[in-house]
This record gives sequence, C-alpha cells and structure tokens, in this order.
Amino acid sequence: MSIVLDQVTKLYAGVPVVNDVSLDIGDGEFFVLLGPSGSGKSTLLRSIAGLSGIDHGRIALHGRDVTHVAARKRGVGLVFQNYALFQHMTVAENIEFALRVRRMRARARRQRRQELLRLVALEGMDERLPAQLSGGQQQRVAVARALAHKPEVLLLDEPFGALDAKIREELRRTIRQVQRELGITTVLVTHDQEEAFAMADRIGIMNLGRLLEMGAPHELYSSPATRFVATFLGAANLILARRTPDGILIGATTVASAERASGERENEVVTVVRPEEVEVAADRAGLSSGYLAAGIVDEVVFTGALERLRLRLDPAQHGSLLAFGDGGGNASLQVTRTQHEQRGFEVRPGQAVAIGVRRVHVLPTPLSSFTACASSAVDAEALSRQPLLTELAARMKTRIGTRTEPQLGLPEGPCQGSDTFVGTIVVASGPRCAQEADWLLRRGARDLLALPRDAQAPQRVLIHWVGEAARGATLAISASVLRHVPAEAVYLGIVAGDAASPGHGHGMRELLDARSEAQMAHGLDMRTELHFGDGEQQLARRLAEAPGQMLILGVTDLQDFARRFGGLLEGESPVLIVHRGSP
Repeated sequence: MSIVLDQVTKLYAGVPVVNDVSLDIGDGEFFVLLGPSGSGKSTLLRSIAGLSGIDHGRIALHGRDVTHVAARKRGVGLVFQNYALFQHMTVAENIEFALRVRRMRARARRQRRQELLRLVALEGMDERLPAQLSGGQQQRVAVARALAHKPEVLLLDEPFGALDAKIREELRRTIRQVQRELGITTVLVTHDQEEAFAMADRIGIMNLGRLLEMGAPHELYSSPATRFVATFLGAANLILARRTPDGILIGATTVASAERASGERENEVVTVVRPEEVEVAADRAGLSSGYLAAGIVDEVVFTGALERLRLRLDPAQHGSLLAFGDGGGNASLQVTRTQHEQRGFEVRPGQAVAIGVRRVHVLPTPLSSFTACASSAVDAEALSRQPLLTELAARMKTRIGTRTEPQLGLPEGPCQGSDTFVGTIVVASGPRCAQEADWLLRRGARDLLALPRDAQAPQRVLIHWVGEAARGATLAISASVLRHVPAEAVYLGIVAGDAASPGHGHGMRELLDARSEAQMAHGLDMRTELHFGDGEQQLARRLAEAPGQMLILGVTDLQDFARRFGGLLEGESPVLIVHRGSP
C-alpha cells in the first residue's frame, strides 16, 4: 500500500477534528476525500503531508512509518487551492525550486522541467511570471512544481476551488491524465461531488471528523450505507418504511420486493429513493413502475438537460410515515426528469399526478427513528423536545414520535397501544428508569435510550456488551450513533477478577476481535480498553470519570436487569440499551 493510516486522530481544543481514521490507499490509486467544510478532510491531508502533527495513530508511506518524519523528508508533493507560487520567479524557476534545494545539476533540472511542462500542456511558457498566466495555468504550474522532485505521493488540497467551471473541467482532465501517465498515488480533497465522481478510483466520505464510507463512485451513489452519504452524494429522498414478508411497505403500498433472513421479524427501515428513480404520470394506469401515491406538483425548475420537480403528498395518507431529504417529516418528493420524459408528459405547478418508484434502496442502519415514551402525553411531549434527542434526529434526518403508556413500569401493567414498538424507544433517566426500561424491553422494545434531562451531545461514547448474542447489534448501533456525533469511541472489555487472572489473554483477544469486527462489518474504528472486576461497577466508574460521556450497552438476558443496571440508568450520562436475546 502507498498510504496507510491507522487510527489517526487530531484534536483542537480537546475536540477531535480527525477522529480515529484508518485507511489504506493502493499504489497508483487516485483517492478522493470528500466531505463538507469542517469535516476534517484538509486536516487529514495536511497530516499525511507532515504539515500538521497528530495526537494519536500512525501514518505510513510506502511501508515507511513517517508519523514523526519532517514534511520535506516524506517524499510527497502538495498542491494548494491558492497556487502558492513565488510571484517574483518565472515558471521555470518555480518548477525548478525543489530541484535546486536538492542540488540537482542545471542540465538535469532543465530536462525535468521540460518533461513537466509537456505533461501539463504549458510548453513555451518557461519565462513567464505567474501574474502573466491565467488561474488555470498557474495551477498547472503548481502541479508541475509538486511533481518536480518525483514524489511517491501527490496530495491535492481543493486545487480547483478558485477556478471557473470550464477551466476547472479542463484542469481536472489534465491532472487525471498526468496521474495515469506517471502512475503516482494521488489523494484529492474536495467538497464537490462532481469532481469526486469524475476523478476518483475510490471515494472516502468524511463528516464530523470520521471516515464514514469508502468505495467506487457508482457503488457509493447507488448503494450507500449511511444517511449522510446518501444525501451528500447527490439528491436523495429518505423514506421511513417497513420491511415485511412481501417487500418494502411505504404507507399502504408495497413498492419493492426484499429478501428476509429466516426468523427476521417485521421492522422499520430507512430507504433511499433517488430523484431519477421517481416516475410521474397523469394517472396510475400510466405508470410503468410500482405505484407509490397520488401527489400535487409544487414546483417545476428547468435546469437545461434535466427538469427538477417537487411533489407534495397527502399528509393524512403519508405524513406520519415519511422523513424525506430535509429531515422535517414533510411529505414531499424530489424528482429529476430527462427531456425525453418531459416531452412524454408535461407538468405544471398545481397539477395532480400519480407517483411511481422504479428502485428503492434499503439502508443497513439499525437506527430508523425515535419514539419518546412516558406515562402521560405531557411527559412524552416534553421528552421529545430534549436537546440531545432533537439534535440526533436532525442529524439523522429522521422523526421523533411520542407514545403514552399509563401503566409504564408497573410489573403486570399491559401495553395501552400496539405491542409493536417503532424505532428506538426513549425514556427519561431517573429513579424509575430501570423499571420502565425493563417493562419496555420485556414487551418487545429492542433498542432503548435512557436520556437525562438537558443532556448534550457526548464527547466520548463507551461501548460494552454482556453476552455474545448482542455483540453484532451493539456494534452496528454504535457505528450508527457515532456517524452523527463528533465523539471518541471506546470499547470496554471487562474481565472478572484481577489482571493476574487466567482470563487476561482471552480479554485481549476479545479487544482485537471487537475492533476488527467494528472496522470490517460497520466501518467504525474505535479505541479499546481492558478492565478487570465487576462489569457494572467498572462501567459506573468509567462513566463517573468525566462528563460528556454516553454508554451503549448490549444485553442478552433481562433477568435481574433493573437490579444490575439501575444505577447506570439513574445517572447523568445517556445510556442506550441494545437488547438481543430472550426476555
């Protein structure tokens, strides 16, 4: 591998701007780091270049550990957005600067310069000053200068940001051609999805300091694994639906078939429908795809080759089931149509249409929505407005429902509503929380968040499970939470006894297995800690060490649940219970 990053972390004022990023980039690969402003991508690039130190982790280039090696000795070429050319030097002098520093002979310098000018299509411009060049030409010079000393790795930090659209496209093509001709490993940082699609062999998506997903451009677009990637890589309609034996059910309509694992129960899922996969027609009979609903055209926008529509659905029919792109629960759909589709069926604002869906992609996220549950409607409504819950729902682009259970926590009390629990159930932390959590888990709730009053987003998330049956689900839910909060992830392995006990070696293997499964199956990198003693006591001690922590706890057996974990659920830290196993 050309570039290997292992749990690279960079902190500013104690807050991780790059959060446990592990990444392998192959020889000759063009890798694009894509993400919004503030996602940590440029900081990560500067760390690879050696311009910014790291607080944790390891960086290796072509098999050599360069974590503590000076930038000039790492063998990388770096191109910035603002060109960074020496304005008093000619093109020739700018390109040869790194070669002069390395004391290369004049003849060899000239030969190398001519090779590079040919590569970047600037032959004959040796004696011009940067002020005599266009923006695109200056950036080509910057690329040539970065390649002059034959680096093993080329790093590009948003090099097209200051250029207009046509020049940007030409320069993209030039850099891709140069990269392929030289076979040099290249990392490009950008927030432009079109750039990433046009240039990348693979794309890595960053947000809140974490590397969320990696893959080929077409794979990430057609089959994303997370809400953020689905909505960041182009437009997307996020829809809360139900997976049933017959397929994906949206409202009263089954719109897609879906295989189900043996024994898997019906559950709520998050689905993605790309705007180009939505079809409109005058009536249901005119659709060639699966019917979804009737709607009204709210907006028509002409963009040249494509037409963009916004369709409004009947809230009474679909409003409680849908959480589309903006996360506000608005029953509206984004649609993209080609000119051929426009000519076949013209629409105008206010027109009634039938809506069909060609393809539905189900996200593997285990956290679909939240339901605030309390013994009174007033308490449930107040719980649904707690800051941490509303922040999580906004970042996840999902909804918060409410549920009233007057008998909540009473041992023999029945459910007032359906025994089907939707999404992650939320209850208020406090003296009765353990009894309420036990009551809900025994009646079918699988994931339950005990939420202290006025809790804020955590800075550290602790992960632990009791029983192997809860392991996979706990890691999956931990990964889902950590994609939406800028927090450090720590897996706590706890072995009964002391450090001298025979279980020490087994505990170390558990740490390695947990981290490996988190990386391979869920794209989550996390720190690991091994503790000894009573499990509940160790968890309570670790939570009490510092504020701003959250615990995700997997359990398989509810016997003595309230007694064992009651102290954790009464504290000031949010606790997310993941129950997989027998009641």
